[in-house]
Amino acid sequence: MPSLGPTELILILVIVVIFFGVGRLPEVFGGLGKGIREFRRAAKDESELDEDDEPVASRKKSKPVEAEAEETEDAA
Repeated sequence: MPSLGPTELILILVIVVIFFGVGRLPEVFGGLGKGIREFRRAAKDESELDEDDEPVASRKKSKPVEAEAEETEDAA
């Protein structure tokens, strides 16, 4: 993925100023900052869950074959 250089950043800033106007820039960038913070917080929470918890499928312990056989004999 190509990186953004100073020329590209200036062009993006000019487009934002033209589109939103100078008066609304703090509001626009404040909302952008809040969105980025929430995304990082959610990504951090997700990574903590991945490290702490095992997947549901691996938590389920399968019964030994002998135990299943005994249960079917008892039911019959």
